[in-house]
Amino acid sequence: MEACCRCCMPCCSRLWNWIWPEFHYPNIARPAEIPTISGDIRAPSPKKKPTPLYAALFDFEARSEEELTIKEGDKLSVIEKRGDYVLAKKLTGSMESGLIPATYVAILQDEFANHKWYYGNINRVKAEKLLLASQNKDGSFLVRISESHSDEYTISGRNNGKVIHFRIQRSLIGAYFVSDKISFATLEELIRYYQNNSRSLGVPLDEPCAQQRELFDMEPWERPREEFKLHMKLGEGHFGEVWEALWTSQNKKVAIKMLKQEDTKLDEFVKEIQALKNLHHPKLIQLLALCSRGEPVYIVTELMTKGSLKSYLGTPEGQLLTSAHLIYMGSQVGEGMAYLEDRHIVHRDLAARNILVGDDLVCKVADFGLARIIKDSVFTASRTTKIPVRWTAPKAALHQRFSVKSDVWSFGVLLYEMMSRGKMPYDGKSNTEVLELLSTGYRLPSPSRCPPNIYRIMLECWNAEASKRPSFHALHSQLDTIYTRIYFKTIEV
Repeated sequence: MEACCRCCMPCCSRLWNWIWPEFHYPNIARPAEIPTISGDIRAPSPKKKPTPLYAALFDFEARSEEELTIKEGDKLSVIEKRGDYVLAKKLTGSMESGLIPATYVAILQDEFANHKWYYGNINRVKAEKLLLASQNKDGSFLVRISESHSDEYTISGRNNGKVIHFRIQRSLIGAYFVSDKISFATLEELIRYYQNNSRSLGVPLDEPCAQQRELFDMEPWERPREEFKLHMKLGEGHFGEVWEALWTSQNKKVAIKMLKQEDTKLDEFVKEIQALKNLHHPKLIQLLALCSRGEPVYIVTELMTKGSLKSYLGTPEGQLLTSAHLIYMGSQVGEGMAYLEDRHIVHRDLAARNILVGDDLVCKVADFGLARIIKDSVFTASRTTKIPVRWTAPKAALHQRFSVKSDVWSFGVLLYEMMSRGKMPYDGKSNTEVLELLSTGYRLPSPSRCPPNIYRIMLECWNAEASKRPSFHALHSQLDTIYTRIYFKTIEV
C-alpha cells in the first residue's frame, strides 16, 4: 500500500512521510579519523536500531483529526515528542498515527527470560543438539538470539526428526515478524500466534524444549587448570589479579581473573556463577570457563585487546580521543548496563577500571555480579581502601545498600573519568572527605573539555534522591542520540 500511494500520488509525499516515517541517514562527510601508531581510530557509524516499543497506560479519545484514539494496553511506536504530546503509531489493528498525551504512554522492556522457550545466546548446533535429545519429540521448540543479528531472534523447531530454523526479524518501528505478511508488537505475541497457527509456519510449536537451560550446552564449564598457560599480568582489581593467558586446548587467548577461595562465599559461588553464565549481551564480557577446584579460583573470560578503559585513557592513543569518541564509548556502557538493569542485577563497582576496550573502540562491562560472591567481611573490612567510595552514591557507601540507582550514580562518575581523560575523581581528597563534601550538596565540576549536555547528564546521575536519577535505558538513549547528531554534524561539541 505504501509503495502504491507513493508511486501514484508523489505530490502527497509529506503526508506519506508522516504516515510511514522512516529515518534516513544524510549523505554527508564523516568526521576525520585520528591517525595513531597502532592504526586509525575510526568514528563508527551510529547503529541503526528499531524504535523502542511503548504501551498505552490509559484510554484516550481523539478530540480532533490530529489526535489518535487509543485503548489501555495498545502497543505503540513513538515517532517523536511534540511538547506535552507524542506522535505515535499503533502497531496492531488500524496501524493509525496521531497525537496523544506523553503521560499516557510508557516504554516496554521485553522480558523473555521468564519464558521456558527462551534459551538466549546459544548457537544453531547447540539448539539442534538440544531439540534432538531423547527428552524431546516433534513439536518441541526454542527461541534463541540470532547469531548474525544480536537484536533479532531465531525459532528452532523439531519436526519429523529434523530441526528447522526461522529468523525473527525486527521492523524499523520495533515490530517482530517471520513473514512480512504479519507482524507482532512483542515476541511473546508472535510465538503465541504460531503456536495456534502452526500451518502458517509449517512446523508445530507444541511444547518448549524439555531440557533444563542450566544444562543446555552439555559442555563442562569446569576446566582443568592445566589447560591455561598464564602469559602476562594485566592488572589487579578489588577482587583479585587479572592475567592474559592462553587456553591451550582451544588455542585461544583469554583473560583470567583470580579469586582466593578464602574470600569467596562458597554457598553463593555456584549460584552466582550460574547466573553470570546465562547473561549474554554484546556489551558484557562473556564468561567462558571456570577453575574452581584448587587455589586460586580462575574465572575465564574473553580477552579485550586494549585492556581496561582506565589504562587506555592514559595511553597516547587514549589521550587523542575526541568528545565524540568518548560519547560513543559511554553509550555502549549504558547499553550493557540497561541489559543488567532489566534483570535487576546490580554491578556495585561500575568504574573505568571495570570497562574493557577492544578494537574499533568497542566497550564491554566487566566484573558485574562479582561483588555478591565475595564474603561480606572482606567487602566491609577493607572499606577504607577497597570500597569504591569515589564512585558510590553516598547512602550506598554509608549503609552498604546497593541498587540499580546507585549504579547510575557510578555511571555519572564514569562519564567524569572519560571526559577528563582518566582524571581521579575528587583528586587529593580522602574517602571521608569525599562523603562529607557530597553531604553538603557538592558535585564534581565539569571537566575542561566536557560538552555541557554531557555534564548535565552527570548531574542527573548524581541526584541526591535515587528515584530521580535516570534509568540506564534513558542514559543509553540520550548518549546515542547525542553521538548521532555529532556524527552527522548537526550539533557541535
